[in-house]
Amino acid sequence: MRAGGRVGPAVARAARRAALLAGLGLSAGAAAAAYGWWEKDQFTVREETVPVLPPGAGPLRVLHLSDIHFVPGQAAKVRWLAGLAALEPDLVVNTGDNLSHPDAVLPLVTALKPLLRFPGVFVPGSNDYYAPVAKNPAAYLLGPSNRKPLPRRIELDWRSLFTAFGAAGWLDLTNRAQSMSVGGVRLDLSGVDDPHLRRERYAGWPVPAPGPSEGPALKVAVIHAPYQRVLDHFADSGAELILAGHTHGGQICLPGYGALVSNCDLPTWRAKGLTLWEEGGRSVPLNVSGGIGTSRFAPVRIACRPEAVLLTLTARPA
Repeated sequence: MRAGGRVGPAVARAARRAALLAGLGLSAGAAAAAYGWWEKDQFTVREETVPVLPPGAGPLRVLHLSDIHFVPGQAAKVRWLAGLAALEPDLVVNTGDNLSHPDAVLPLVTALKPLLRFPGVFVPGSNDYYAPVAKNPAAYLLGPSNRKPLPRRIELDWRSLFTAFGAAGWLDLTNRAQSMSVGGVRLDLSGVDDPHLRRERYAGWPVPAPGPSEGPALKVAVIHAPYQRVLDHFADSGAELILAGHTHGGQICLPGYGALVSNCDLPTWRAKGLTLWEEGGRSVPLNVSGGIGTSRFAPVRIACRPEAVLLTLTARPA
């Protein structure tokens, strides 16, 4: 084509195709974003049965909550969280990342008030300590080891949150071990601070009090981020059940494939659900919650609905 001449038919057709494809890409992206915005509020309860209790014990109903990432104004989430009390759990286990905003503590505690009347335990995640920051969403796909250092973060009012949990009788398992009796079963619980921040310190398992036996016992490990080093430690040390969160189930998944990332070194096929963690010849049930919320800077879920998990613990075969 000479300068100032007409565009040839082939060039014009190519330009029209490029414009059409660009338009289709934008439309698909907008549709995906709209769907993800809708799906983030399609709360579900996943139910699992786990035969881990000593013969003759149970059953026990354990409600596993994780990654609420609460932001003031989330009315649908408030109603759903409050409604979980209708499940009448024997124990609530909260595996962290409750907050996503500096003003979230009071409305979150209000939403959880119906659940706070049940026995509970908790460990923190990084978004209990610090508010999330806006960043390039593509960085999430690179994995945690490939990210640049985060800027100075805003500290959240985690002390008030944990005080409210403690005032309701929930046990703080942050680098602690403690026993409690639930439904006639002694639970030996051991938890750690967030492995994503490398704050985990192992407290071992509770030492049984002297005197008559309190009946059958179950060793339960409670963590936020399921890094393999932590799972291996608890499996080696005798855990009989491990509960974790952090992954959001991948948050943006491909239908028929699943999670693209787990936000830690956990294999992506384990990013949500009940599996067996194998280490040192032992197989330990591991439940990873897909989580309830999202970062407020990426408020979408695709093929990965928000969930609480109701675990029915039953007796092992005799």
